[in-house]
Amino acid sequence: MKKSHIIAIVIIAIAIGAIISTAGNASTYVTFTDAKNIASGGSDEKVHVVGKLLKDTEGNIRGMYYEPEKDPNFFAFILEDTNKVQMEVVFRKAKPADFEKSEQIVIIGNVQENKFVASEILMKCPSKYTEKEIKVEASK
Repeated sequence: MKKSHIIAIVIIAIAIGAIISTAGNASTYVTFTDAKNIASGGSDEKVHVVGKLLKDTEGNIRGMYYEPEKDPNFFAFILEDTNKVQMEVVFRKAKPADFEKSEQIVIIGNVQENKFVASEILMKCPSKYTEKEIKVEASK
């Protein structure tokens, strides 16, 4: 075999290995019930949970706790998943900017002691995606 063939085979093998290793770390979207079941099996696998914040009639988030004067790296809130199951979420970092404006939340982490401990929070803010309506009046 030529050297170029051997080099090509080695590069392809490295690429296949990289693809397999990243696919093995990929997480799936689950509900809180599934996340509890995964954690009860002894796994510390990180999963994605999609949910929405619980808000009162005035638009205030219910169950949110963040006191940066006491601990700027502790943020907790209650999230409701797609099956209407609610769970407390603990995030050991500062509260994300514009958190209150979020329409939908994706949290990445795992269940520990009946709480979901998030390592990341991804937010979808409706203001970023809403098209502004422009009215044009016809002149007479």
